[in-house]
Amino acid sequence: MNNYVQRFLLEDLDIRGAVVHLDSVWRQMVKDRKYPEPVMQLLGEMSAVTLLLSDQLKQPGRLTVQLQGGGPVSMLVIDCDESLHLRGMAKYASKISAQPVPDLLGHGRLVLTLDKDSMREAYQSIVPLDGGTIGEIFEHYFRQSEQLSSRLFLTTSNAAVLGIMLQKMPLTDARDPDGWTRIETLAATSCGAAMFACTAEEILRRLFFEETVRIFEAQSISYGCQENTAKICEMLQSLGREEVNAILRERGEVIVHDDICNREYHFDALAIDAIFRDAGPTVH
Repeated sequence: MNNYVQRFLLEDLDIRGAVVHLDSVWRQMVKDRKYPEPVMQLLGEMSAVTLLLSDQLKQPGRLTVQLQGGGPVSMLVIDCDESLHLRGMAKYASKISAQPVPDLLGHGRLVLTLDKDSMREAYQSIVPLDGGTIGEIFEHYFRQSEQLSSRLFLTTSNAAVLGIMLQKMPLTDARDPDGWTRIETLAATSCGAAMFACTAEEILRRLFFEETVRIFEAQSISYGCQENTAKICEMLQSLGREEVNAILRERGEVIVHDDICNREYHFDALAIDAIFRDAGPTVH
C-alpha cells in the first residue's frame, strides 16, 4: 500500500501520532497542472495535513481545508471524504518564485469545513493564517482548537508526499518530562527524500528505535476525482434553459470546467436538449 495514513502510539510516553504517505494519488492530483515548485510544495504539505486531520475526526464526514490569502498563491483547497478520497487544487499568480510561505500566501485565513449527511448545516472553523510554514499554521490551529501541543513534519517532491504528526497527550510529561522534546527531535530527522521508499513501520522503527511503538492498521487513500456528468447536468438545469441556450448560441457548445479535478465537460446542442428532457445527455 503506497497511499495510506497509519496511526501509532508511543505507549510509554502517551504520545500519539500518524504517518501519511502519498505517491500515485499525489501524481494524479498534479497531473497536467504544471504547478510551479513553490505551489507544489504548499499543495503537497496541505494534502498531508488534511489527510491527518480527516483520519482523526470524531465525526467522519467530508473535510474541506482552504488557505485563502492575498499573496501570489491566493488559494489552496484540499477536499477529503470519510473514505479518504482526496482531491485538491491551487490558484496562483502567473509568475511566481520561491519565497517564504507568509510571502507566498499573504495575509489570509484558514477555513476548515466539515460536512456530513446527518448534519443540518456544515460545521466551519475560520482562523487567521499564523505561522511561517504550512506545518506551523496547522500546529497553531491545533493549539487553538484542541488545546493539544502538536508537531507536523512534512516533505514533498514531484512524485511523493510524506507527513508525520505527533500530539502530546495529558499524561506525557508525567510519564517522562523529557519525552516530548526527545521525540520531537527524533521526528525532525524524517524530513528527507530517503524516507519516501519506507513503509510506516520502517519509518517509525528508524525514528523511535528505543521506544515502544504500537502501530495501528493502515487506511488506504485514493484519488477522489471520478467523472460526475450527472452533477454537471443538474447544475446546468439549475441555470435554466434560457441561460444555457444563450451560451450555446454564443459559443456553439457549453463547456463546464471542474477546477478542483481539472476536467472539462463539453455539451453540444443535442446534449443540452437531452438534459432538459431529463434524458441522458451526449457528452464527449
